[in-house]
Amino acid sequence: MQSAAPGPASGWEDLATLVRRLMQDAGASGGMLFLLPPRERALQLSMVYGTSWHIVAPWARIRVEEAVPVAEATRERRLVWVGSPEELALHYPRLALVVPDHAVAAAPIIASGAVRGTVCLLWPSWHPTSLDRGEREAIDTFCHQAGLVLKRAVAGGHPLLPEDRPRVLEPVRSHTLGQGEALAAYDFAARLPGALSLDLEGRITFLNDAAADLLGVRAADLLGARPWERLQWLGDPTFEDRFRAAVISRRPAHFTAVRPLDRRLSFQLYPDASGVSIHIVPLPHAPPAEPERPNPSPAEQTGATTLYHLMHLAASLTEMVRMEDVADRIADQLVPAFGVSGLALMTADDGRLRVVGHRGYPPAFMARFDGESLSSSAPPARALTMQRPLFFASFDEFKHAYPNVVRYGGRNAWAFLPLVIHGRPVGLLVLSYSEARRFPPTERNLLISVAGLIAQALDRARLYDAKHNLARTLQNGLLPRRLPAIPGLHVAARYLPAGRGMDIGGDFYDLIRCDATSAAAAIGDVQGHNVQAAALMGQLRTAVHAHAAAGAPPSELLARTNRLMCDLNPGLFASCLYVHLDLTQHRARLATAGHPPPLLRRPDGRTEILQVPPGLLLVITPDADYAGVEIPLPPGTTLVLYTDGLVEAPGIDIDHAIAELAHQLAQAEDDDMDTLTDTLLQYASHGIPRSDDIAMLLIQPDRAVCLSAVPDE
Repeated sequence: MQSAAPGPASGWEDLATLVRRLMQDAGASGGMLFLLPPRERALQLSMVYGTSWHIVAPWARIRVEEAVPVAEATRERRLVWVGSPEELALHYPRLALVVPDHAVAAAPIIASGAVRGTVCLLWPSWHPTSLDRGEREAIDTFCHQAGLVLKRAVAGGHPLLPEDRPRVLEPVRSHTLGQGEALAAYDFAARLPGALSLDLEGRITFLNDAAADLLGVRAADLLGARPWERLQWLGDPTFEDRFRAAVISRRPAHFTAVRPLDRRLSFQLYPDASGVSIHIVPLPHAPPAEPERPNPSPAEQTGATTLYHLMHLAASLTEMVRMEDVADRIADQLVPAFGVSGLALMTADDGRLRVVGHRGYPPAFMARFDGESLSSSAPPARALTMQRPLFFASFDEFKHAYPNVVRYGGRNAWAFLPLVIHGRPVGLLVLSYSEARRFPPTERNLLISVAGLIAQALDRARLYDAKHNLARTLQNGLLPRRLPAIPGLHVAARYLPAGRGMDIGGDFYDLIRCDATSAAAAIGDVQGHNVQAAALMGQLRTAVHAHAAAGAPPSELLARTNRLMCDLNPGLFASCLYVHLDLTQHRARLATAGHPPPLLRRPDGRTEILQVPPGLLLVITPDADYAGVEIPLPPGTTLVLYTDGLVEAPGIDIDHAIAELAHQLAQAEDDDMDTLTDTLLQYASHGIPRSDDIAMLLIQPDRAVCLSAVPDE
């Protein structure tokens, strides 16, 4: 009897078991598991072990193109190892803000040939600067087994997809205490002069009577709370900062605090994978000191975690270039930093507000604000036109100021922050909260400062998007707007820009009607990603088109084109593959100038990589010769031309990638040209953004058609 496919719950349990085993076998102090959903370009944090969710929240979502080990392991499909804090700070400064003094390893999880996730492990700084054999084997074993779990989940119809919050795994314990041992451990802790235990999120899970007496409160009033949030005199960021440092570094920490009436207390912190134990010891009374201002309330404090999130936001905004990147990163950082329930980012365009990103609101609710006039009396328009932030501590206060305000759900506090550059408004940030909020001066000033950082990032992103769109428009103008309709040929073409960067590339394709009985196809790639490469691409495509229309055979066409390009002396090389199609004899002649080999699938499904005599890249020497080859091309045969962006990526052997592409072509069941093209593109991308553009051209003779009577178009 066949057993039922595992459901999503069992799949998650299997992954959790594998993560715990990896942490033990590799001796890591902490770890994170990221999943990459199909057709997504961002890794999402799905499991956390040995550290706090609040600490790793800035890394809940990582774009595959980012410069961090997890993303690099995903892109390059290899283990990435950072063996020292110095190397971490030098190459990954933003990550070093989160986990200073650590060694880091990241490895991809591959299922069915595609990267479906990545695991990241952390070790304290005293770890050797290289991984030992056992650690590498533990990582390799985990990635293999995790890949099988993900593959089984897909096959069973229950793919494991990231959830709203990552699963925080309980640590592996060496053994389970019996009742007698548990009571003895409790008695031991109860007798200590001041014992306190916090979980990894900083919440108190145990304190004995002596600790409660030293802190000046009843134990029942502190259980489940964070000390720095409940005790006003511990509201200084020092406690939270020392706690966070202990959780991250796994090293003991210490600080001294003064309770009201000058009672000095020493706090010793001892961390492990489950939390932090604290020993509180009273110290001699502090000597008389100058009067200090009263301690601010917890609401007026800027906690260490908040400062940490803002520092991380400031660093990450310098790397963001696209509008969507800025909106996503702001939401990722500000929501956990300030306890925000809803967030909306808007720009000011042509006298109207445009919503460019939001979090915590349904699209239908935000749609009513998109396109709102800046002359409106609504709060968003008023805040932006006045260039003055608006804060509302409660709904009653908001309703009093704006009687017609539209409220979403049970939101009870709002901040409208204009984004201004040199007196010029560029957008608006709106934050909403579920609970009423006083917005004390310290928090208001922080939010206004954050708005300044966001305004700069948003202005850069708008400039980038404008340049990017201009560059793409230029490049698209150099490519054929549509392919000519040639009787007897089914064709499909695709052009995909690179996954990162704003520069335009030099990839091109073309289909040319030569005369009544023949056609030609060309594909090529100019070195570089800039306007010069695009301009040379336009010249190259024009030269090939002109020589093809004149009837030059493939080898002569490439030689003529090469001499012309050398005369232009562009300083860039280019590859080109040219195919002449005899539509009556069903034959093709090909020649190549350093271009990847085409693929050929016969009507019976047999597929091969065509071996075209190699030729030098164009613009190397004007005297280069190019040899041609002739092949049969009967009806139903599919010829696949492509640029190297389809098969070339860091860590991937290009010959192996071409062979795998040929295998996928042979296995494809649909002969529809557009569907087949999309199938090959989807397989080749593996869900990972490429660093190079991709051009593809598929050609398939339909049937024997006598074209001699068809007038030349």
